[in-house]
Amino acid sequence: MGEETMRRQYHFRQSEAGLLAWDVHRLIAQSRDLPVSHIALSTIVELDEAYWWDADSPPPTCRQVIEHMQLVEAADLQYPIILCPQGRVMDGMHRVAKAALLGKEDIAAVRLLELPSPDHIGVDPDDLCYDDV
Repeated sequence: MGEETMRRQYHFRQSEAGLLAWDVHRLIAQSRDLPVSHIALSTIVELDEAYWWDADSPPPTCRQVIEHMQLVEAADLQYPIILCPQGRVMDGMHRVAKAALLGKEDIAAVRLLELPSPDHIGVDPDDLCYDDV
């Protein structure tokens, strides 16, 4: 799935200024020319963290889990995941999950040299645009 057909999505992080959101399409554009390397799945700390649902959210419904299972199944491992300068996943957790389910030991990744400024600060995720590009 190329950027032109990828659903609109965001990477979120909590901060003292409120919820930070990065447009994943912009992250892809900024990382397009970075070198691709393979990193061990064992180094991806998000595999052992609540990633899609946080402690402040209600527990996911079975339907929400199924929706994520469908996204994992559809994930294309030919595209590298995107890591921030500190090595945290900014795009690609469904690909990470697929690689882990397939028993792979590593995954293709690019690492941003600098953390870009967020596209949104303090905005509720439900208020962001998720329309197709």
